[in-house]
Amino acid sequence: MSHSSGLYILLVSVHGLIRGQNLELGRDADTGGQTKYVVELACTLAKHPQVDRVDLVTRLVQDPKVSTDYAQPVEVLSDQAQIIRLACGPRRYLRKEVLWQHLDTFADELLRHIRKVGRIPNVIHTHYADAGYVGSRVAGWLGTPLVHTGHSLGRVKLQRLLEHGTKQEAIEDNFHISTRIEAEEVTLGGAALVIASTHQEVEEQYSIYDRYQPDRMVVIPPGVALERFYPAPDNWQNPPIKQELEKFLKNPDKPMITAISRPAIRKNVSRLVKAYGEDPELRQLANLVIVLGNRDDISTMESSSRQVLLEILQLIDRYDLYGHVAYPKHHTADDVPDLYRLTAKTKGVFINPALTEPFGLTLIEATACGVPIVATSDGGPRDIIAACQNGLLIDPLNIQDIQNALRKTLTDAKQWQTWSNNGLTNVRKHFAWESHVEQYLEKLRLFPQQKVQSLLSPLGTSPSVEHPDWNIPKTNRLPTADRFLVTEIDHTLLGDRKALETLIERIRDEGHTTGVGIATGRSLKSTLSMLEEWRFPMPDLLITSTGSAIYYGPQIVTDTSWQKHINYYWQPQAIRNAMEQIPGVELQPPEAQNKFKISYFIDPSQAPSFREIVRHLRRLQLPVKGIYSHNMYLDLLPIRASKGDALRYIALKWGLPVKRFLVAGASGNDETMLTGNTLGVVVGNYSKELQKLRGYPQIYFAQGNYAWGILEALDHYDFFGSLSPTQPELALV
Repeated sequence: MSHSSGLYILLVSVHGLIRGQNLELGRDADTGGQTKYVVELACTLAKHPQVDRVDLVTRLVQDPKVSTDYAQPVEVLSDQAQIIRLACGPRRYLRKEVLWQHLDTFADELLRHIRKVGRIPNVIHTHYADAGYVGSRVAGWLGTPLVHTGHSLGRVKLQRLLEHGTKQEAIEDNFHISTRIEAEEVTLGGAALVIASTHQEVEEQYSIYDRYQPDRMVVIPPGVALERFYPAPDNWQNPPIKQELEKFLKNPDKPMITAISRPAIRKNVSRLVKAYGEDPELRQLANLVIVLGNRDDISTMESSSRQVLLEILQLIDRYDLYGHVAYPKHHTADDVPDLYRLTAKTKGVFINPALTEPFGLTLIEATACGVPIVATSDGGPRDIIAACQNGLLIDPLNIQDIQNALRKTLTDAKQWQTWSNNGLTNVRKHFAWESHVEQYLEKLRLFPQQKVQSLLSPLGTSPSVEHPDWNIPKTNRLPTADRFLVTEIDHTLLGDRKALETLIERIRDEGHTTGVGIATGRSLKSTLSMLEEWRFPMPDLLITSTGSAIYYGPQIVTDTSWQKHINYYWQPQAIRNAMEQIPGVELQPPEAQNKFKISYFIDPSQAPSFREIVRHLRRLQLPVKGIYSHNMYLDLLPIRASKGDALRYIALKWGLPVKRFLVAGASGNDETMLTGNTLGVVVGNYSKELQKLRGYPQIYFAQGNYAWGILEALDHYDFFGSLSPTQPELALV
């Protein structure tokens, strides 16, 4: 990888199976258009002269059920582009809906990767809600602009499932839809730019979000890889997939009606089979070729895919379509362009009859091979046919409409040729990846030139106490510590004098390379007063006011760059005004407030739920992070502030891995620092908000209360022992 003055772009796409060659499209619901989109975007961006480096970051998978390709930490795509795979939860392949609890770890691993590169990306571009969650956090820590592409949206999915009669509880169980929607809201609030594929996506889908900000949204349709998708040359030989189709067809040279999709109910393929089966003229005119991913045994497929395939097989039997319909079990990525070319060669038609279609990548692929298209009158197909003038839109619920459009395309030879020629010309103009990347980079150039201060010292160096940016007293252990104990004060560190004295003694006797920090909801003044009262030595680090302020001891030096960092879009007066409209909410006294924290008492019998309060603020376009604890305290902070965010900022700034931080807490406002790659301990007298963290791999629930629980964790993690000193070159976050 070269290091020039070009852009460093980080693409994040967490789920599915992503590799550079022979993508397993249609293998499951998570390995479809998005995986292809991100690989092709990475490769095309990397070819651009203004781009120096592209990292496409995804999840590392070690699972005998999938290829070992997905277990390679680095896969080179070109001189400037690579796929980086990071640990995220269990090694086995998981569907995206169960990845949520592992995303904090993924975010920490991503930060570690950036530290290793030694260079902050110019842009972090996230794909889908899970990556949006990760990217919002990491871009926030780094002060890097966030770009987001949704691919599909949770609120839209929820609406459609409810319309189809699915119960809200079942939707929540299967899809964790409220977690997904919350991640999308946070991402939309923090993104400098949202890239949509169609105008309908912006106007009808994003518009139902509280954080809908149309001025930050741009429509740039995805491209098609023209080096793979092109018309058959004159001397073209029949491809291998033709033999597969011949197994099914009496007259394999008839025109083909081709459909390629996942076996999903939304794709509406069974209605296409009905339309074909009920029209004798269509059966006379053409064969039907339906390619629904790869399968070995229908009985072992997930239930929704199995249901779709069984229904199609029953329809083929009902209408006696044997010899007229091909439904091959297997195909490779290279067979797909050949299928389009075969369709064009037989003067056939490509159809996408989906009930809803956010974009419709197969439509532009078919178009680039010279095939006229028939497509659902929804979302992407409307934009594609308007731009390419190469086919007809249909009502996907109207069988007659489907039949008429197919018949028109197959019987009007002059119209077929016009549509074929129009498509070939216009797809290059509107849907080439090169034009996508030109528009993309043009939008990035319009970003306000943010002066993002590098939080990373150059590789191989560590922050020096003499360096003017650091302003740290020489006696602070931050530059030299190789591990850090960070604890909440209330209900955790303080509460049992004997336990506290034992802890202080152990740190003094055994923690020679251990830094000590406090992370609390209290103000600085209140924190210092409590530490003095309990005779706790001055810590090296103080994170106060629930993560909205950072100080370094013993001279209590403020981290001013953290203040600048969290000031992003902070509107305290507007937030106070908005909160006045809410019942059961009362401002805490002035000493509990500070510049970057607004604190309230909540009366649960009168106030709306915590989630409703946060939604109310978001609807008013107020970026805010809410932290609720002990069922009565609400802290409102800037979007980039929390104890966990402050901790990771410090880890990054000082080059100490977060997995070398032992963090201790007892209530909801400790959650952000307990989750992820830190070593966590929840002391015995914890508040019920933390019960949900039981079972997390790196969170230890102690038996002992207060500092006894911390002492237990020191032994549990062998914190003063096996955490051997970090080598400088491994000092990665």
